[in-house]
Amino acid sequence: MTPAQHAPDGGAGQRATPASVQAWLGLWRLSARWHRYSVEGLEHLLDGGPKLIVGYHGRLLAWDLCILTTVLYDRLGYLPHSVVHDMFATGKLRRVVDELGFVTSDGPDLDAAVARGEHLLVAPGGDREACRSHCDRYRVDWGDRLGYLRLAARHRLPIVPVAASGVDDTYIGLHDGHALGRRVGMPARIPLWLALGPFGPFPLSVPFPARIHQVIGPPIDLWHNGVPALDN
Repeated sequence: MTPAQHAPDGGAGQRATPASVQAWLGLWRLSARWHRYSVEGLEHLLDGGPKLIVGYHGRLLAWDLCILTTVLYDRLGYLPHSVVHDMFATGKLRRVVDELGFVTSDGPDLDAAVARGEHLLVAPGGDREACRSHCDRYRVDWGDRLGYLRLAARHRLPIVPVAASGVDDTYIGLHDGHALGRRVGMPARIPLWLALGPFGPFPLSVPFPARIHQVIGPPIDLWHNGVPALDN
């Protein structure tokens, strides 16, 4: 894969920004206005080398994290390298994933990104947090998922925690989509989720215009203090 790394001003000597990156930036900049996005603690990601951004996966697309990628693109000139569900790396979606600099697992692409000093981004809760009932909101559910710690340990990256208010109010989830998808045997671990927006069911409706306020915590540098890498 070739991670997307383009100067936001498209200056001389820079390759043209792929249409997929332009669409991504346009969508989430519009979402930032729709949700009256605000952020505090951004300075923790603007200097000091590469970091692993670890966030809560709010309904359905981790809205605040997606918006944050556009903010960092405008400030740093690249999209953080998000670790996404492997269903996005198949078929025609693979090219889009490549252009956006997203990955589905650790490997040479992340090695190269870290060597360039670029941030990585993960949401360990995945669809377990994203596709829940509206009665179950703002509760971190990472279970025994320690992949983000292994990733940070392998690359010796400080961990930057991120969370936001408003993200679980973008849609009204009617049930636990993670559990239902497994109960009916959905392929590729895809959740089966029913939810409502202001104009009808997802995905036919835009999200509710819930105000999103994001907080970025200071880096947690476990490896600097001598904590050993995880082997399993």
